[in-house]
Amino acid sequence: MRKELDEFMAYLRHERNASPHTISSYRIDLVQLANYLEAKKIKLGRVDNVVLRGFLVDLYKKSLSKTSVARKLAAVRSFFEFGIRQKWVDDNPARIVSTPRLDRHVPVFLSEEEMKKLIEVPPTDDVIGLRDRAILELFYATGIRVGELVGIELDDMSLDEKMIRVRGKGKKERLVPFGRKAAESLQTYLRARPSLPLVLGQKALFLNYRGSRLTSRSIERLVTKYFSRIALRKKISPHALRHSFATHLLGRGADLRVIQELLGHESLATTQKYTHMDVKQLLDVYRKAHPRAGSAK
Repeated sequence: MRKELDEFMAYLRHERNASPHTISSYRIDLVQLANYLEAKKIKLGRVDNVVLRGFLVDLYKKSLSKTSVARKLAAVRSFFEFGIRQKWVDDNPARIVSTPRLDRHVPVFLSEEEMKKLIEVPPTDDVIGLRDRAILELFYATGIRVGELVGIELDDMSLDEKMIRVRGKGKKERLVPFGRKAAESLQTYLRARPSLPLVLGQKALFLNYRGSRLTSRSIERLVTKYFSRIALRKKISPHALRHSFATHLLGRGADLRVIQELLGHESLATTQKYTHMDVKQLLDVYRKAHPRAGSAK
């Protein structure tokens, strides 16, 4: 299975345009399956749903959470779907293996006031601070993924039209609008950007202090750094800024399908996982929007 695993990783990287984090997670999950099959002396072509259920039982014995097991099963499903295309296997045995029932949880997000505080943390007296403020503004203005942000090039952005072209999963491109505040931060950063040492031919919008393209890991570190400075008791990541973007749009009455398009989701069900409102917000929106929901006079 090792050779097949390498081919699948290449497929994720070059055809699916998966992020380095996703590729790393899939590799870890599938190496676990490969180790299990080798220990049981089971060849790839002999894997069926019974074998995969045994693999899941083995994961549970190692005290893995339902979330982790569900993620590994999703990786296995994707691997076998690719295996059918490559004619390694005849069918996908993971299709009929039930995903563990997960406890629903509310995604971590920031309030509008918390987002304002976070964006104002980076200093404005040096190019790195200006870059970081532009990154936070752009995250909040667009809801794009980390991998999409680091892939943005200078030619992808129009400050006049306040639009940016991003490359999402599967190399699918979409245009995403951004607002005045983000445009101002980007313009200020771009004026200071030439002070960074520029690697020859580097077209990336966001550069590190050496003049190379920022990595996803660097973005995660800077978000964590600035969040720690506003001292809120939440575990934060760049993905929480995506949650915040979607939540605030929905809270102000944006249509869910518009949010789906902006986030680059193929399924509306995926968008619903990112967006949530408390009961009071739902009631307020309903009473304002429904023609027969007003109080009796």
